[in-house]
Amino acid sequence: MLLRFFRLQSGFRFIPHKLWPYPWTNLLPVKRMSSPPTTAFVLGAGLGTRLKVLTAKIPKPLIPVCNEPLITRALGHLQAGGVHRFVINTHWKAEAYQRVFPSAAWSGCSLNFSHESPEVLETAGGLKFAESLLPKNETIWVYNGDILSDLPLQRAWEAHVAARNEVTLVLRTKDGPLQVLFDSASGRVADIGRRLFAEQTPAHLFTGIYLVAPSFLRRIPPATKISVIPLFIEMIREGAKLGGVVIDEGHWWDLGTREQYLAVHQSLAHEDAPWIDAQASVSSSARLVGACAIGANADVAAGAVLEDTLVWPNARIAAGTHLIRCIVTEGASVSGVHTDIDFS
Repeated sequence: MLLRFFRLQSGFRFIPHKLWPYPWTNLLPVKRMSSPPTTAFVLGAGLGTRLKVLTAKIPKPLIPVCNEPLITRALGHLQAGGVHRFVINTHWKAEAYQRVFPSAAWSGCSLNFSHESPEVLETAGGLKFAESLLPKNETIWVYNGDILSDLPLQRAWEAHVAARNEVTLVLRTKDGPLQVLFDSASGRVADIGRRLFAEQTPAHLFTGIYLVAPSFLRRIPPATKISVIPLFIEMIREGAKLGGVVIDEGHWWDLGTREQYLAVHQSLAHEDAPWIDAQASVSSSARLVGACAIGANADVAAGAVLEDTLVWPNARIAAGTHLIRCIVTEGASVSGVHTDIDFS
């Protein structure tokens, strides 16, 4: 049988002649979807001031969620999307990252830390400061280290490539403050925070997850404390390709307050709650009710009752203690009856 063929990036595809009726087009280029990014910049330098005592000793992305550092949820989400190299910016209590990741690796992926001092440089400033650690000619993911999400990332990448955007923001129509004005017809972001069109009501949430082409880094002034938002606004003004993709599937949480932090555990309670670390000690007469987590080397003594309460590593809960919606941070000791209290 006579065969016709056309070239692929990795070789040739042969097609039976009877299925290929145009003999004058023996060789046709095939456009392939490029591979998704393998590098991500994860924002880990935030102060977490709204969480108060919870971030007094550790940066916000390291607070435990179901006994695992929050940032590892972000790393796992990105790893599932093809990322195997991470750049993480640090500032507040940066040494805590060394304790959690002593080998500068996680799940077979390399971790590269970019420390900002004497002040945190915000989202764009931190990205520019870490530029030497980022690939020069590849698109990267940027991901806020203080969120928790499992939304499908592949759709964002496909939209980014199809539109040839410089930046593509992952958006939702729910779950938080709606501050993004998005034009679904063009796939472009038209405004953020009513800076350009105060009379129009934004209907989309910016998730803090986005794709960034190398050209965007050239927009960021060096050695400058600056957010990405004013740069996005300037892109809109000049008609640059600031795209968006709406992904309402999956889950997305911002862990900005203690209420949100506790609520996430309740939402995840179907994942084998209560979560008890293998190195924790919980008396057989203690009762754990609802979304409780007991960290490594923590001790819950006889007769204690914990309801929707989180106990961090090395904490001590005395016999007969009753805690409701409390958070006991690392190394703290608690006794008595308490509701909605954080202990450090």
